[in-house]
Amino acid sequence: MHNGKANGHLTNLPFIIGVAGGTASGKSTVCKRIMEKLGQEDIDHANRRVVCISQDSFYRDLSQQDAERALRGQVNFDHPDMFDDQLLLETLQDIRAGKPCHVPVYDYLTNSRLPERRKIFPADVVLCEGILVFYSPEIRAMFDMKLFVDTDADTRLSRRVRRDTQERGRDLDTVLEQYTNLVKPAFEEFCLPTKKFADVIIPRGADNNVAIGLIVHHIEDLLIQAHKRHTSGSGSSASPERLQRARSVPSPAR
Repeated sequence: MHNGKANGHLTNLPFIIGVAGGTASGKSTVCKRIMEKLGQEDIDHANRRVVCISQDSFYRDLSQQDAERALRGQVNFDHPDMFDDQLLLETLQDIRAGKPCHVPVYDYLTNSRLPERRKIFPADVVLCEGILVFYSPEIRAMFDMKLFVDTDADTRLSRRVRRDTQERGRDLDTVLEQYTNLVKPAFEEFCLPTKKFADVIIPRGADNNVAIGLIVHHIEDLLIQAHKRHTSGSGSSASPERLQRARSVPSPAR
């Protein structure tokens, strides 16, 4: 058995999907569309069979000096060293083992982690999105499927400018300078080369309804397999908590 698959079939372990792509490429929106089409958005977090976590939650805490530099747009948040890969890896390993876990909550306005943590309940399918989720070989090996959201640079830049100025209170000149000097070079050096690891490339991101529909269809099949396996009680690797939830939550409509 490798990465939750045995002889090409899903086992009772969760199926973990990595979703990578450049800044503002639409990774989180793609995940949101998938969750919506699977009917998971309106389900209580404790009962969801599909959950999503973001690599952004695993940004390292900044020193006081770096925090001041970050406010001036002088910190490269798209560099691999900015992420706590060990914590993300341990979280994915707990998810793989069917354990409830807690992930940090990151505040983009202060560039720091908040005191509270978000609880992730055991699920059958887990989406993990982030610009560099394919960069670390150890983290990349945790994914059963790898998606790369491929959106052209002009679209990503316009989205980033709109997001950072409207949602995160950034100054336009600071955003443009940061993009030119830090974000764009980091994308070309660290993110773009990981595109070759993707099993599926999604051009145009969340606007690509055909690609998202095919991915949703595949996940539905996985959920139906998992539901049948859980309700039959076969297999020994499902946690009691996930087994109980699988018996109480219906399979997705087909």
